[in-house]
Amino acid sequence: MLEMPKGSNVGLTTLSDDTGSVIVSLRWSSAAGDGDADVSVLLLDANGKVRSDDDFFFYNNPAAADGSVQLLGKTPTDNGSEDRISLDLTAVPPNVERIVVAASQYGGSCFGELDDLRVTLADRSGEALLGFSIADAGVESAFIFGELYRRGEEWKFRAIGQGYETGLAGLATDFGIDIDDASDDEAAEPAEVEPVLKAEEPRTPAVEPPVALPAQAVREAQPADVKPTPTGARGPRTAKKKVTLPKVAKKSLAENDSWKPARLFPAPSLKSDKERELRATSVLLSVMAEVPEFGRRLIAAFGAPAGRMQTFTEVTLPHGENPKRPDGVIRVERAGKLWTALLETKTNGNPLKPDQVQNYMDIGARRGYEAVITLSNDVALEGSPLVDVRIDGRRKHKVALWHLSWAEVAHQAQMLIRHEGVGNAAHAWLLQELLHYLQHENSGCHGFQNMGPAWVPVRNGIDTETLCQGDRRAVEVVESWEQLIRQVCLRLGGELGQKALPVQRAKRGTDPHSRRAALADRLCEEGRLTAELRIDSTPGVLAIVADLRTGKLRTSIEIQAPEGSYPLTSAKRLIRLLAEAPADLHVETLVEGGNGPRGTLERLRPEPADILPKDGARMTGFRLSLFKGMGATRGSAESGFIRSVDEAVDRFYASVVAQLGPFERRPVSRSQSTEPAAVG
Repeated sequence: MLEMPKGSNVGLTTLSDDTGSVIVSLRWSSAAGDGDADVSVLLLDANGKVRSDDDFFFYNNPAAADGSVQLLGKTPTDNGSEDRISLDLTAVPPNVERIVVAASQYGGSCFGELDDLRVTLADRSGEALLGFSIADAGVESAFIFGELYRRGEEWKFRAIGQGYETGLAGLATDFGIDIDDASDDEAAEPAEVEPVLKAEEPRTPAVEPPVALPAQAVREAQPADVKPTPTGARGPRTAKKKVTLPKVAKKSLAENDSWKPARLFPAPSLKSDKERELRATSVLLSVMAEVPEFGRRLIAAFGAPAGRMQTFTEVTLPHGENPKRPDGVIRVERAGKLWTALLETKTNGNPLKPDQVQNYMDIGARRGYEAVITLSNDVALEGSPLVDVRIDGRRKHKVALWHLSWAEVAHQAQMLIRHEGVGNAAHAWLLQELLHYLQHENSGCHGFQNMGPAWVPVRNGIDTETLCQGDRRAVEVVESWEQLIRQVCLRLGGELGQKALPVQRAKRGTDPHSRRAALADRLCEEGRLTAELRIDSTPGVLAIVADLRTGKLRTSIEIQAPEGSYPLTSAKRLIRLLAEAPADLHVETLVEGGNGPRGTLERLRPEPADILPKDGARMTGFRLSLFKGMGATRGSAESGFIRSVDEAVDRFYASVVAQLGPFERRPVSRSQSTEPAAVG
């Protein structure tokens, strides 16, 4: 991979023969786990300006109609996150000369608070071609990482690293997006308002963002009038009408509750694992081909273009004397070019077989397939491949190996039909039927559902204090715990319509194996599994602690006291906000240098002053915690550990976190970035 200095440029064709479609990745990290930024892409003409507002892409306008630009979303890394962007350079309109890749922060944060700012570019096969690291970020709240630009028939990349103290508004102004002081419907508000991006289309009133809806809601058409604009840039945008789930379910016409509605994809009759695999593969591939938004979202991260998709099942392919039959084939045509992938599916917790995947990798290399995609209940972890395959370096054609979990499939379906919307009511109904099928107890597509064979020996070893550091079984439990937490994030994010990501606190440069080995040693010593989740629009990090010694699960969140308020005022306000929270909620005062008084909500409701520090220490915030019994078995049954973690997180979010409302996060400087206090 070519490492580029600031200001340098390089032609893509000098790095690879396959650069018609590329993946640009932006990444950053934060020692405190608080860092985040929103990626944006601008298409510029020969004058260095956007042709219209439609040339500006961000998280709520993630894809171009012609498939040239598609924001693929965030992927968690060891101590931060990575945003990926798919660019189909063959589909970029001829009057677009430059593609600018940028990111912006919000809430007073700046890029100097983040570490390891870096952009990389990979070709369609996933091979990294170039990288550019930014080491001089400071007070800037928006940053241009780099740009792709035309020189004749060739595309080049330039490493820019230019920042804006004026944030998204300053960046937008430079590229021809006009800024108004206020929108028409804000004329009566105070003058100190955020800038508004002025579109060239007629002005349309803004609407509230979508809210989380019940899982059992019935599908019906409900147009959304506009698309929300990015953080810090409220403004009008003419949007396509979308179909989203209604807030209230339709009343049933059934005579009694025992009647079950007819389903497009029935699941109760499935008997064997083979039947489940065949049905699940066929159901998923058919919906991918019929609902373009859904199909593109699932495979765009794998380098697939946005084009006409066809899917096939049980295809026979020659392989020596024994032809092979992959579970599915995906073919996408764009501008006369064909992208193809083989699919290997597992359901009901069955593991992927390395020899099967190896055969498909070999077939793909010989027959010119771009990718092999594995799909199972397991969640892929960085640095821990689900299957080990051999790559023949002598082959000119390279096949990429990718993995999808059933939890990710359900997450993407939830995001589309409950929060973002799809093109028409028929597509919405298909996605709803798919989601119902995936969630059926007999489908076998329930995501990660087994803590593995090491769970019981490790739990018993902790109970008898015979588990020693360095035990490989402890590492296996840590890996299973990490898979479970990633699945919790997918499920919770799909229900809420918010980004939910695990926070991993580790020293910069720590590889995944070393990090998990250190966590396994801590498990042996302390008997606890810990995790942290960051969910958009929540006031802090949600912490989960599974204490294997006591058999208790603790979910908690730390919130900061409002600046300038009196301690008693803050305590009373908190108790009022928690009026509907469980009486057994533990409330603990946080003070400088340690922890203060604590008590249950039931005791504090009549006397909020009991939570105030008595020694004059300055109060900095509160920690709210709920405790729950931990399931013992390794599976996802009613008495299983996985079910108990899901229930603990759901109860804590619904009964505590949701009561707090949106709080502004304070930016955390590097000097303030420390490990959180131990949760016990």
